[in-house]
Amino acid sequence: MEIQLWRELLDPYQLAVDELTVKFHHIIEEHRNQGLYSPIESVDGRVKSIVSILDKMQRKNVSMNDIEKKIEDLAGIRIICQFVEDIDRVVNLIKNRTDMKVKCEKDYVSHMKTSGYRSYHMIILYTVNTIHGPKELSAEIQIRTMAMNFWATIEHSLQYKYKENIPEYIQQKLLDASEAIIEVDHEMSDVRDEIMDAQNSHRKKETLVKDILNNIQNLYKVANQREVTKIQDEFYKVYVLDDMLQLKHFARQLDIISEGYRAQSL
Repeated sequence: MEIQLWRELLDPYQLAVDELTVKFHHIIEEHRNQGLYSPIESVDGRVKSIVSILDKMQRKNVSMNDIEKKIEDLAGIRIICQFVEDIDRVVNLIKNRTDMKVKCEKDYVSHMKTSGYRSYHMIILYTVNTIHGPKELSAEIQIRTMAMNFWATIEHSLQYKYKENIPEYIQQKLLDASEAIIEVDHEMSDVRDEIMDAQNSHRKKETLVKDILNNIQNLYKVANQREVTKIQDEFYKVYVLDDMLQLKHFARQLDIISEGYRAQSL
């Protein structure tokens, strides 16, 4: 197939990857903006490379005419979670969406592959609007924890090096590492509440500091510069104390000052 024809084939899949990653990023932001814990920690996507497609066609005995029908992961989305429990939440979140339809799913988290690989796979049907009209295509979504992703990344590199014929002693080391990662995920689940509480506190502090700095920035437009500099210096003194109560008190006082200037401008 000519390069131009490959581009025409894969362009809709790139569009799907772009749209899906934006949508999942928005889910993260929507949770955090509402002060909620996001079951999605991060997301990325890719369109399968031509080399990878050719390799898979050879392995699966797929003809050029059947690429889109028989290779369902031309578009791939990877969703990373912090905890094993989050995986089910993300799966249900996807199933409840109206802009994508689940075609099939494979649970390699509860039913680990013999290699030690663990991840939750979903094939979805997703419609993109191209210059030739709407096109429904398949995309694969992989959902896994950060620990699972670390293992899978290493294993993928070794598969690429050894062409899926990894030496037995390395396979055993990978299996041992997979068992250790299962234990890590279990340990993290045991302290999940404490981790989430710490992260939530940090996010609240970040939001509060951002609001304070925006407030100070706006004061520069309406207040005496010397007074604003004094307020900014006071903020730095409060910030280094690392006390949320004092920081909230400072923010409230700053709101009162800002409101006073807004009232004067009316």
